[in-house]
Amino acid sequence: MYIETEPTPNPSTVKFLPHRTVMESGTRDFASPEDAEASPLAQALFDTGMVTGVFFGADFVSVSAPPGTDWSALKPQITGVLLDHFVSGAPLFAPGTAAGISVPAEDEEMIEDDPADAEIVAQIHELLETRIRPAVAGDGGDIQYRGFREGVVYLTMQGACAGCPSSEATLKHGIEGLLKHYVPEVVEVRAA
Repeated sequence: MYIETEPTPNPSTVKFLPHRTVMESGTRDFASPEDAEASPLAQALFDTGMVTGVFFGADFVSVSAPPGTDWSALKPQITGVLLDHFVSGAPLFAPGTAAGISVPAEDEEMIEDDPADAEIVAQIHELLETRIRPAVAGDGGDIQYRGFREGVVYLTMQGACAGCPSSEATLKHGIEGLLKHYVPEVVEVRAA
């Protein structure tokens, strides 16, 4: 088995591609060792001592480390953990956990959409799924919809995109421009 690595726009995060499915559906973000208790793989990555975040995508694992980390030393450790996991056929999540449940943190609560905006919200979701999420996944992250109110779309960046120096530019110049172009009712995009 071969695991490929790719840099991401976030210098603190590297994307690892095992050339197989990681998550059957959805994504999962682990921001701390405590979060990682649901996944033996995420826990093993945190156990290296240098990992500050793990993100599972459909076919990749993004791993974050403190700024200034020597990735030439850490990449082989991470690759070894990933190889051990995938070659052994171990489950991604511990049995009996709430592995498939993703609940937004208190500071990431959903903003209730106005039922009158249902058509606009549907257009936003369509663009997020078909154009935006695939591009963000290409950079080792994901984006979550948090709500639409009074012309403002609220989104949360995850994985390599969370904390990336260019995430604000991605939201404001990339995503906001695309949404405004296709959905004229959108006047702004904000991080939630």
